[in-house]
Amino acid sequence: MLRGMVPGEGGPKYLALAERLKLALLRGEYGPSLPPERALAQGLGVSRDTLRRALALLEEEGLLLRRRGSGTYVARRATFRARLLGFTEEMEALGVVPETRLLKAEKGPATPEEAFHLRLSPSEEVWRLERLRLGDGEPIALERAVLPLWALEALPQGSLYRALEARGLRPVRALQRLRALPAREEDRLLGVEPGTPLLYLERLSFLADGRPVELVKSRYRGDRYELLVELT
Repeated sequence: MLRGMVPGEGGPKYLALAERLKLALLRGEYGPSLPPERALAQGLGVSRDTLRRALALLEEEGLLLRRRGSGTYVARRATFRARLLGFTEEMEALGVVPETRLLKAEKGPATPEEAFHLRLSPSEEVWRLERLRLGDGEPIALERAVLPLWALEALPQGSLYRALEARGLRPVRALQRLRALPAREEDRLLGVEPGTPLLYLERLSFLADGRPVELVKSRYRGDRYELLVELT
């Protein structure tokens, strides 16, 4: 339910209209752009003022993009069902073209936190990768991945998970934590202002023999990515 939605028939018309449009958008009934305001208002049987207020709410929720002089567009959002895949595989499964920009790569001794999670001795080294992940050319996530040095002979050119799989080190299980955090100054690479809510994902992945092989901390744009989890 939208913020400010009043249940029943007594709420403002624009709130009920926004909820109606939201359901239609999630069902894929509109796209890639909405009809002109006049035609849409007539088709829905509402005033243009009511429509504009409803569209403003949906834009605030990240479902629409309104461009002055151009129109109103359905926002692209990658909705991923919880399975253990790398980012590249996630995007390909959704029909989105993945892209990775390597921001930083280094080898060095594991920090106490890294050694604890990856079950390493303080003298063991790790790979640290900082990458900007994009889908269809749009920034989606900033990712920091840490792997034991034994897991990779060299930095992969493409998918990290596919490089691990080629070495017989495909992760099969993971512990994952997700929460909301405000964007930092360095998160401007995602195209957001500091303070914008982001999805913070922390994941520790394990091999079939129980060894931890990857510690990842990612900050996702909430208007570009969502995680769907089925509970049974």
